[in-house]
Amino acid sequence: MYRNKFYPPELEAAVLESLSFYPELAGVEIHFVYAGRIRKSVMLAQPKLDGLLRGRWSRAYVIRISQDFKIGEEVFHIRNMPYNVLVGWLGHELGHIVDYLPRSLPAMAIFGLKYLFSESFLREAERRADTIAVQHGLGQHILSVKEYILQQAGFAEVYKERIRRLYLSPDEIRELVEEFGSPQLPAASGG
Repeated sequence: MYRNKFYPPELEAAVLESLSFYPELAGVEIHFVYAGRIRKSVMLAQPKLDGLLRGRWSRAYVIRISQDFKIGEEVFHIRNMPYNVLVGWLGHELGHIVDYLPRSLPAMAIFGLKYLFSESFLREAERRADTIAVQHGLGQHILSVKEYILQQAGFAEVYKERIRRLYLSPDEIRELVEEFGSPQLPAASGG
């Protein structure tokens, strides 16, 4: 199931658990790599440039991961992130890859441009990746990511507002979990 997957050894458990929710990615080449700062993000999934010409079903993808990231004045380290949150964040990025799989090269180019230049398209793409992750059974993990960002980690308010604006809310995640029949989530914690 995990052939063509490359990742830092210390992320092995979280990577393999997140991949276990996506059997359709079994043969897809995916590189999980540490990257320098990623503009406005902690992780970013994209097709590998050298693999774009391979054809949509044999493309390679990369998930760039910030080892250390600064949001506001606070510095966060990926190694200190709770395990469930890390699995959820990786699961969200794998949701993007599932979304990319059927797209042709021209469709991927248009997607990339719209993602960069249209906030409404960016919002749609991020919410779709969250939805795909929940559909695949990662509802609890995606909820953990949102609660970690919005309530626990001490992220800057400007980053929290970006998350509220672009991604599914905890309540929307719970509704999707009910709709798709994923495992039961805990009740809202009032935030």
